[in-house]
Amino acid sequence: MNSQTSSPDMPQQPSQRLDAQLCFALYSTSLAMGKVYRKVLAPLGLTYPQYLVMMVLWEQDERSVSEIGERLWLDSATLTPLLKRMEAAGLVQRTRSAADERQVMVTLSPAGREMQRSAAEIPTGILCATGCTPEGLKALKAELEVLRRNLQQAV
Repeated sequence: MNSQTSSPDMPQQPSQRLDAQLCFALYSTSLAMGKVYRKVLAPLGLTYPQYLVMMVLWEQDERSVSEIGERLWLDSATLTPLLKRMEAAGLVQRTRSAADERQVMVTLSPAGREMQRSAAEIPTGILCATGCTPEGLKALKAELEVLRRNLQQAV
């Protein structure tokens, strides 16, 4: 039986085909985007999650682990090992908050601050890889944000 036919005892509905699934379109697009980011981030020695952390800290340095996690939708069990690797690489520093020792604060190291210059052209490279216009990507991003909000409300 090839992929174009269905089981004789269980006919496949068009809506059950893999290519008809929104989730698969999002998943496979995310994988493709990840491959592009791996290529453009390789010269910086960053993974995509590390790049996201750097972006959060470039927006505002000295944030708590929980603030970074909320911003990136990551839990501390995922974020803590990531931050430890970034600290070992000399990109960030982690310290206990003087105001509340339960909180760990993350700040950019001098090397982490300097990396921002090297990363300045990454968004342009990603835009080029998409083959989309800036306006088209802005509209797509807005639609995805609405979709995300709707999905959050559904769970």
